[in-house]
Amino acid sequence: MTPLHIGQRLAALSPTSKLAVMIGADAVFLPLFVFAAVTMRLGSVSEAAQTAPWVLLVIGWLTLPILGMAGLYRTVVRYIDLRVIAASSLALAAAVLVMFCLALAFDVHVIPRSAFLIYWFVAFTYVITSRFIARVLLRQNLKRAGRPRVRTAIYGAGDAGAQLAQTMQLSSDYQAVCFLDDRSVLHGKTVAGMKVYPPGALQEAILRHDVAQIVLAVPSAKTAQRRQLIAKVEHAGLPVKILPSLSHMVNGQASVSDIREVDVADLLGRDPVPPQPALFSRNITGKVVMVTGSGGSIGGELCRQIITQKPKRLVLLDHSEFGLYAIDHELRDADRGVELVACLGSVLDDALVEAAMREHGVHTVYHAAAYKHVPLVESNMQQGLRNNVFGSLAVARAALRCGVETCVLVSTDKAVRPTNVMGASKRAAELIFQAGALRAQAHTASPAGPAPGSAALAAARPWGAADGKTVFSMVRFGNVLGSSGSVVPLFKKQIQAGGPVTITHPDIIRYFMLIPEAAQLVIQAGAMAQGGEVFVLDMGEPVRIADLARSIIHLSGVTEKSAEHPDGEIEIKYVGLRPGEKLFEELLIGDDVVPSGHPRILCARERHIEPVLLDKMIESLRSACDANQPDAMLRQIRNVVPEFRPADEVNREVAASLQAR
Repeated sequence: MTPLHIGQRLAALSPTSKLAVMIGADAVFLPLFVFAAVTMRLGSVSEAAQTAPWVLLVIGWLTLPILGMAGLYRTVVRYIDLRVIAASSLALAAAVLVMFCLALAFDVHVIPRSAFLIYWFVAFTYVITSRFIARVLLRQNLKRAGRPRVRTAIYGAGDAGAQLAQTMQLSSDYQAVCFLDDRSVLHGKTVAGMKVYPPGALQEAILRHDVAQIVLAVPSAKTAQRRQLIAKVEHAGLPVKILPSLSHMVNGQASVSDIREVDVADLLGRDPVPPQPALFSRNITGKVVMVTGSGGSIGGELCRQIITQKPKRLVLLDHSEFGLYAIDHELRDADRGVELVACLGSVLDDALVEAAMREHGVHTVYHAAAYKHVPLVESNMQQGLRNNVFGSLAVARAALRCGVETCVLVSTDKAVRPTNVMGASKRAAELIFQAGALRAQAHTASPAGPAPGSAALAAARPWGAADGKTVFSMVRFGNVLGSSGSVVPLFKKQIQAGGPVTITHPDIIRYFMLIPEAAQLVIQAGAMAQGGEVFVLDMGEPVRIADLARSIIHLSGVTEKSAEHPDGEIEIKYVGLRPGEKLFEELLIGDDVVPSGHPRILCARERHIEPVLLDKMIESLRSACDANQPDAMLRQIRNVVPEFRPADEVNREVAASLQAR
């Protein structure tokens, strides 16, 4: 019978049967090792054979319960470690010492007393050898079971990398074969039984060890460092995976279960700036907060961040039953001790929005409800304008009427010099909130409110009576990673299907930000508002979408098919810009920008429209929407947002400037 067959037979036994085999083997061999110890002490087998058999059995079998108390029989042999061995060694030493003392106390001479020391040595050798042989047999069976293990190069020969290599020895999925590390002092050395290569020798390591996958095991690396590490290996043509940061690993220990795919956040993310506690909690702690669009990606993340600051009550408003159910269920499972109110309905329902604010005594509103997909809003202009423009009007008007303290509009970079209906509708929403700020300021300018017949009264009248203390502000930012409609999941799905990866234009660029960071900055920006500000989030450097697609292709372990590499696997196909889409986005309309109290938030003062005039414009837009006349709707939204220009015209100008460089 081969060792493999023995391992298979052992592995097939039940835990009780395995325990019986271990105890039975020890019950047989330990008395034999007592005899061996006596033989080595006396130097003669014949003299040792004169020892009474019962003495050998008693000494050997007395050792069994002592080893059991040390935990040797409770340990899974496949995972036995040095701690168990050390405990067994101490237990054997204690057993030998007890037996030696008893023999000395009762003047027993059935075996030489010095044989007890020899017995400790040979018994300990037996315990170690037998367990490690069993472990090798069981692991050999584990490795051969099922599909072949993935031969893996580990980038990072530090503590985390060494721990990962050791846990891979027990894995049925991965086999660690070598290390890569930037530290020259480790190059050519052996860590955890494997050679360490410099990153420049990556191809040599791949060929020599038949590497099929690379795992980055530098959990202490900052985001920028992780991007550099990924850049060093992404062109190897192998799948690349990563260990999370130490804070995300169980007990801070690296294991196979921690390995994950390289996420887009690893490619585009940046080291977060921790929220400033005073700003983060100012409009939330102990207050009633409402989030519109709470079932969406941004609204949902706002809710997750808000409940960490212990509001008195959180009101969730969304028109999607499933989206509202999902976020309500998630927040209740989190059990933060915050009262939750799920309100199903649309922001277009003025009466519903105002009733919810008034009934629950809302202090702070984050208005995230919006239609945001450019092509869909372009082809459904009426509904896009109604939801984004008149929904924002309903929220702002209800906030002022109900005396809400803070009302924050979640806006988008597409509102800056828009080339599509969605961007224009969000710019109109910004203008509505700016008008709300002017109305609130008109009320607070005089304790008695606006004077009869004054322009301020005319500005306030269409929105009804109000306490006039609402602080309106807007927060503008670009694309968020992981939101619904994000390009990254689409790219991964296309790669899994064998391609092609579709991109609208080779020169298109976008700003990206992680959803949690965006939500934290929105909350902090709203807390800094005095009334009417447009806050602009620092989005970092813009990203060329074609470069992002290539990185995702490489990290998936496949190659790009192109004219230079016709044998590649995944082609990048350019399908043309979608209706209303422009090559690049902007975050500022003018140059009147000042720093705020936060390093990643800027404050801009931008053009506004007098409230009375804006009311007339909005009503004309409403009439066009009610009549569902596309030409009239376009004409009226351009009247409100005169910087709204056709995308084709803007993109031709951009293309000309790119060619001129």
